[in-house]
Amino acid sequence: MSGNGFGHLFKFTTFGESHGPAIGCIIDGCPPNIPITEIDIQKWLDKRKPGQSRFTTQRREADKIKILSGIFDGKTTGTPIGLLIENTDQRSKDYTEIKDIYRPGHADYTYQQKYGIRDYRGSGRASARETANRVAAGAVARKILGKSINITGSMIQIGDKQINREKWDSDEISNNDFWCPDKSAVPIWERYLDNIRKSGSSIGAIIEISATGVPVGLGSPVYDKIDADIAKAIMSINAVKAVEFGVGFAAAELRGEENADEMRIKDGQPIFTSNKSGGILGGITTGQDIIVRFAVKPTSSILTPRKTVNTLGQEVEVSTKGRHDPCVGIRAVPIGEAMVACVLADHMLINKALSPNS
Repeated sequence: MSGNGFGHLFKFTTFGESHGPAIGCIIDGCPPNIPITEIDIQKWLDKRKPGQSRFTTQRREADKIKILSGIFDGKTTGTPIGLLIENTDQRSKDYTEIKDIYRPGHADYTYQQKYGIRDYRGSGRASARETANRVAAGAVARKILGKSINITGSMIQIGDKQINREKWDSDEISNNDFWCPDKSAVPIWERYLDNIRKSGSSIGAIIEISATGVPVGLGSPVYDKIDADIAKAIMSINAVKAVEFGVGFAAAELRGEENADEMRIKDGQPIFTSNKSGGILGGITTGQDIIVRFAVKPTSSILTPRKTVNTLGQEVEVSTKGRHDPCVGIRAVPIGEAMVACVLADHMLINKALSPNS
């Protein structure tokens, strides 16, 4: 099976299945002498791990990171960094009843048709469990980026319930279970998601990621645009179905003079008076904040019976038992942050390699 790695200079390859003994990743291309410890990685994994509220899967995984290689005396050596996360709370028996049934909206059918075999226990590689590896890689990427670049994710919509942007408070994002910047939306979302969960269903969401402190000039024209790489990174996350930058799809409703980010001079330097481009023009960063949003579909594994077929070609119904996120978008927030961090770190290293002074 191909497609298990990501990146150009800063590259990582993940391994493991949802119900296997462990998952992990190998990171290659990290420069030497960057201070990093297991604590530096663990704090980001703790943001993503399951079982932290009634609004996420109740699978209890510590997601404790183990550094296997590439770090000596608290610093990177420049050699491949090996990271391991043990699976400790698998319940494979929850999937026995559906091992021969294709769940609608899931990867069961396509995996079986392409490879002739699939791991039905928690969906194997198609499980969101794999994304813990990305968060670990993102933690290393953040160390490469340094403290001057800040990447923050938030949830701005669950189902048809949107935040009020006029009430945006960044300090609120870490104060609730939804990464929500609008305090007034939280109790509405709680009641809404409780009803969704109790009904045996699920719901989608929209997440917004912002990256501040990004320098001008990251990315290359045509096929190596940084927004193209970010889009690929985000679309590779389980359940993501759409990505947009800046005003995104809303740009289709604007006139040219409305959409253009006008420029002036301030303190002798060019500045933009707006950021409808999302911090990227021609595939190259402008120095403004990178703004990217993505839509996550409802979790496919739900208790509500749905019509499907099985491996024998029979028409059946399926109801998925076990522990699943009623809104997988909640845990997608730190994953989205991590993937943006990986792309930025990759392009920082590419930019440095292309610099005549490097």
